[in-house]
Amino acid sequence: MDRWLGDGGMALIGAVGGSFENYGVDGEDLGWVTGSFLPSELACNPHGSVQAGVHALLLDAAMNFSINAALVGRDRTQGTIEMTTELLRPALLGETYRLRGEVVRLTRQIAYGEATLTSTEDKLVSRASGTFLVHRDERD
Repeated sequence: MDRWLGDGGMALIGAVGGSFENYGVDGEDLGWVTGSFLPSELACNPHGSVQAGVHALLLDAAMNFSINAALVGRDRTQGTIEMTTELLRPALLGETYRLRGEVVRLTRQIAYGEATLTSTEDKLVSRASGTFLVHRDERD
């Protein structure tokens, strides 16, 4: 998992200004990840607001990272099944934001996650929830 810190293993995340910094597992064996987002010009429209698709990219990646943090061995998320994203206020070029993803529930084949993007003043900027397919490595 340490190799995914920074851009999460996806150059696009770094290009838009996202970075994953810490991850772990809480007492219920549910994973989490934290990071930051300093929007690059690539992430923004001509008015300096971050596009909705960039919010979705970062929130989806945060949920995936948190689920993978909870999985053991070679088990990994295989894909996003469903995701809902809400933008509550604009994210702006030149401002810094906090990113957090966490596992809500983890079953044998399906994981449920949530992620948030908040301002440095703790105002919720965007949030997402999602359902993810889990691949379990059956090798001995």
